[in-house]
Amino acid sequence: MMTDSNPFQLYDEKCTQLLGESEIRFAGIVDKDGQLIAGGFKKGLVPHEGDETRLQSFLEFVSKASIRKEYDESLGPINYLAARRDKAVLVSFPFPITQILLLISAEPSANIEKFWTKKSS
Repeated sequence: MMTDSNPFQLYDEKCTQLLGESEIRFAGIVDKDGQLIAGGFKKGLVPHEGDETRLQSFLEFVSKASIRKEYDESLGPINYLAARRDKAVLVSFPFPITQILLLISAEPSANIEKFWTKKSS
C-alpha cells in the first residue's frame, strides 16, 4: 500500500530511471487529458528550439491513435508509436488500462526496441 502523498511517485521514478540513459532527452507520463503528470526534460539539458511544441503535437497525434481500437482484434494492441526525425526520435507507449502514455524524446541514434524492453521491465 502506498502511503506517500504523491500518487505519481512510481511514474516519476520510472521517468528518472529512463532519463539516466544518455540518449534520452525527455521522459514523461501523460494522462488521458494530455497533461504531464510525471517526468520531464533531462536536468541541465537545453531543449532544441521548439521541443515543447513538437512534443505536444506528437502527444496529440499519439493520443488519438492510441485510443483507436479497430485493428486490435486482428493485429493486436499497439505496443508503441514512433516518429524518427533528423534531430530526434519520439516514442509513445500507451498503457490502455490506466489510460496514460509514456512519451520519450531521444537522440536520433537511439534504439527504439531498447526503450520497449526498458518500459516493460
